[in-house]
Amino acid sequence: MKPLSIETRNAVLRTMANLVEQERNEIILTNQEDLADYDGSDLAMEERLKVDDKKVDEMILSLNQLASQEDPVGVERFHFTHDNGIKVVNKTAAFGTILIIYESRPDVTIEAGGIAFKSGNKILLKGGKESLKSNLKIVSLWHKALEENGVSKDWVEYLNYNRTETQAFLEKPTQKVDLIVPRGGEKLIEFVKAHATCPVIVSGRGNNFVYVHEKADTDLALKVILNAKTAKISACNALDKVLIDSKLPNFEGFTAMLIEALIEAKVEVIVDKSLENFENTKTLQNEDIWYEEFLDYKIVIGTIDSQDHAIDMINKYCGGHSAAIITRDDETAQQFMEAIDAAAVYQNASTRFTDGGQFGLGGELAISTDKLHQRGPIGLQHLVTNKWYVYGEGQIR
Repeated sequence: MKPLSIETRNAVLRTMANLVEQERNEIILTNQEDLADYDGSDLAMEERLKVDDKKVDEMILSLNQLASQEDPVGVERFHFTHDNGIKVVNKTAAFGTILIIYESRPDVTIEAGGIAFKSGNKILLKGGKESLKSNLKIVSLWHKALEENGVSKDWVEYLNYNRTETQAFLEKPTQKVDLIVPRGGEKLIEFVKAHATCPVIVSGRGNNFVYVHEKADTDLALKVILNAKTAKISACNALDKVLIDSKLPNFEGFTAMLIEALIEAKVEVIVDKSLENFENTKTLQNEDIWYEEFLDYKIVIGTIDSQDHAIDMINKYCGGHSAAIITRDDETAQQFMEAIDAAAVYQNASTRFTDGGQFGLGGELAISTDKLHQRGPIGLQHLVTNKWYVYGEGQIR
């Protein structure tokens, strides 16, 4: 498709923000129909599905922030003048067409769609059946925003496919697709990877860890762990595992206090055998649980005897998403953060901050646990490829 000017792209985004505000009540009412149809079998999916006034506010904010940001397309990354006078310039460029496959979250239809559009790409949106009515309502607003600015509706397309139709499209697309981004659970990601015939950026699982070091501030540790676990259990940046150093002063007292606080917050606490004497906990029966992302009110707590032990466990079991150390020792924290193989590493802060908006990106398409081409939150400036421009005056080689 013919590239759109940055002025046109920004105008569409601002129009879309206004339309979402105007249609706020209709969006929420439509979403309530989706919620009423959902069977409630998955607590995390149901939480992601819901759209309320706060969520609409976030949609509008995301669109306005995107409209105010610099154009990520055409940014010079490198230039070189050859001895023979040829000028070589490398600039960012749009991918072309991006397919976003996601589950339950109607806000992705706004945020991810907006990021893809602002970065000069055509968007193919494939949401889950549980959020179909909400998604179609939002896509109708995208089409209205495009038409009001004299832009073809083809820039934003919704693929209302079932699983069989989606598989067929992935294996043999009926139109050119340059990049696929699956955003959801492990089953969705594996499905896309198994069938896609073009590049895929994996928005992977969480299974995030917090390591409570022997020099931790235990009040701070308690606050961070409770926030990371309970603030939003459906988020991929939520906490699943806690490792407590056995050399922590008042180890028994802190562990008892942590378990009590988690249980008060309705969290099921599973412990390794070293902690099986603590009341109201379950002892883990299978080591494979260390690999699991819960997306639920569930947590595993274990004991380790050194920082190296913690690093080895985290690098073995975590999903490559986020990990934190709680310690007052800055040198130890830096060593830990450099050794951990994850997209985001923290000292004395909640893993809930692994988010494009919180990292100053103005939103995210997804959070990648791949190392190519972008790791962590994929913001506006990351949803571009590059292109070489070479200017000559008849030079030959």
